[in-house]
Amino acid sequence: MEVNPNGVVIELTDPELFNYPFIYIVEPGRLVFSEDEVRALRTYLLNGGFLMVDDFWGEDEWYNFYFEIKRVFPDREPAELDLDHPIFHAVFDMKERPQIPSIGLAIRGRDYGITWEREDAREVHYMALYDDKDRMMAIICHNTDLGDGWEREGEDEWYFREFSEKKAYPLGINIVFYAMTH
Repeated sequence: MEVNPNGVVIELTDPELFNYPFIYIVEPGRLVFSEDEVRALRTYLLNGGFLMVDDFWGEDEWYNFYFEIKRVFPDREPAELDLDHPIFHAVFDMKERPQIPSIGLAIRGRDYGITWEREDAREVHYMALYDDKDRMMAIICHNTDLGDGWEREGEDEWYFREFSEKKAYPLGINIVFYAMTH
């Protein structure tokens, strides 16, 4: 798969959006879409685009994101993905739906097994939005931070071995592979 190693930051209202089959929104806990962004994201997703949402924690951030995504799709509900969903087995066979903490939290909570950023974020959620043909248009990764597992791997060997190598990379690869083949 040919990808841009530097990534691209693009506005949802940019006509170039439709040239990118996969988009990633990080930290959407305080996200507010404009009306133009609502229309653009709906059109993008219904025309075959795929959205991954990651790194937002707790009930307040969930309710804000939920409110905004319901503006995009008022007639659809995010569906929780069980471990038996093919996205967890597309390339790597995941044995769990992992919760990836930020590197700082992981190091502080290492001796206690704490992987959540706040008390109301103990349970990880992986949810999906589907189109009318049952194609997954979006994966919503709540109470987890896969991105930290990808970007912080060189900062601490224990974090790399425990979270990047075993969990964040394999699940990220599965998500991209699944999105691009379905």
